[in-house]
Amino acid sequence: MGHFDAFRYDGKRALVVGGATGMGAAAAELVLDAGAQVIVMDYADVSIEGVEAIHVNLGERESIDAALDALDGPIDALFSCAGVADGTPGIERINFIGHRYLIDRLLERELLPSGSAIGMISSAAGLGWEANLELLHELLDTSDWDAAVDWVAANGKADYLSMKQAMCAYVAREAYPLLNKGVRVNAICPGPTDTPLAQANAETWLGFGADYRTDLGIEASTPLEQAMPLVFLCSDAARAITGQTVISDAGYISAGVTNAYPDAAMAAQFLLGRLG
Repeated sequence: MGHFDAFRYDGKRALVVGGATGMGAAAAELVLDAGAQVIVMDYADVSIEGVEAIHVNLGERESIDAALDALDGPIDALFSCAGVADGTPGIERINFIGHRYLIDRLLERELLPSGSAIGMISSAAGLGWEANLELLHELLDTSDWDAAVDWVAANGKADYLSMKQAMCAYVAREAYPLLNKGVRVNAICPGPTDTPLAQANAETWLGFGADYRTDLGIEASTPLEQAMPLVFLCSDAARAITGQTVISDAGYISAGVTNAYPDAAMAAQFLLGRLG
């Protein structure tokens, strides 16, 4: 065996939640190609050959419990990829509360053993979470499903941006206690990516940063281009990395922060919570 084998998944079991389409499907295919046994949980039908498919509705606690009952052993890598757009009923459960609940139950059942890793898909919309950390702590401290749903409703946070910020804050805050169990957790914050969900919201999602990409002569990311850093973060090659949200946006935010691309400056400052 060589050093580069740390990037592979031979002999490992990977669970991809939201792996039927988009970045989740790309992650499932990539980690399968890297040697893993792959289980895909999704509400949609799973058409990827060579994986085990388990139905789950992240918006329903009972559905998550039933899906976990169908697992036949521990997981070495969990990819939390499922997500929906604003306007979807139950967005707070599907985009964050359900993912957290699933992770908590895996830990309770000792199905995420020491040496395992979690990779989550947040969004550029999740940046700037630090400015709202005091409020986000309240949600992160509210671990009960029903109480968390009630908190989101009471605080008017049932939206895409708020739940992606919650995910980024979760990754940062839970990195230490999870590592005490031998489990790493990281996330990617993708820029515009050509997925079915993005196509359904093309004007907003794929229109963002279009001038920047035109200037550079590049396209929006493909799902595979986002899956690659996500799969790396859950590999043994990333053992030194935990608690991080990696911005995978082709440099848009950095170009705005540094004024290298001035037209991105205001958007970058807004997303990072630095305006005003």
